Parts: sequence; C-alpha cells; structure tokens
Amino acid sequence: MTWLALVVSGLLETVWAAALAESKGFTRPAPVAVFFLGLAGSICGLAYALRTLPMGTGYVIWVGIGAVGTALYGMVARAEPVTMARIACLALIVAGVVGLKLVH
Repeated sequence: MTWLALVVSGLLETVWAAALAESKGFTRPAPVAVFFLGLAGSICGLAYALRTLPMGTGYVIWVGIGAVGTALYGMVARAEPVTMARIACLALIVAGVVGLKLVH
C-alpha cells in the first residue's frame, strides 16, 4: 500500500504542476482549485509513504514521478519540444527511480 500511495502522490504532483501552468498565474478559478486539491493529495500521499519508507528514497521517487509526468504532459498537451535529448534525460530519471525501488 505504501508504494501505491507514493506512485499516486507522484502522479498527483503532475496534476498540480499542470494545473498551476493552466491557472495562468492563479487567474483561472478551476485550474486553481485543481492545483490545491492535487497539491494536498500529493503531499498527503507522500507523508503517508514516508511513515515506512526512508525519506530520501520516498522523496526522490515522488519527485521523479512528478518530474517525468510533468515533462510528458508538457510535450503531449502543451506542444513543448520533443527531442531525443529530452527523452534520454527523462529515461535516466526513470532508471534512477526504478533503481531506487530495486535497492530498497
């Protein structure tokens, strides 16, 4: 259950980051509401996971999931550049996250 909470909270990090961008500087109420709900859920999930996981492992996996998810969202939904260099760097983040899970 701990790992599921960590993965979901990492995905919620992507949600709040995307909502933050869509809020246009907190000027659009619906994305602002999604931002705060996603942020609260993400932090609560991380806090739950850190009750049993080492802080460094949990935090890095949470950030990695959120970073990769946010970058992919930007490329797919916001027409941000998709380059081999960006894909390679995201793959390295995924490899690090998987590596931390395996050595835990």
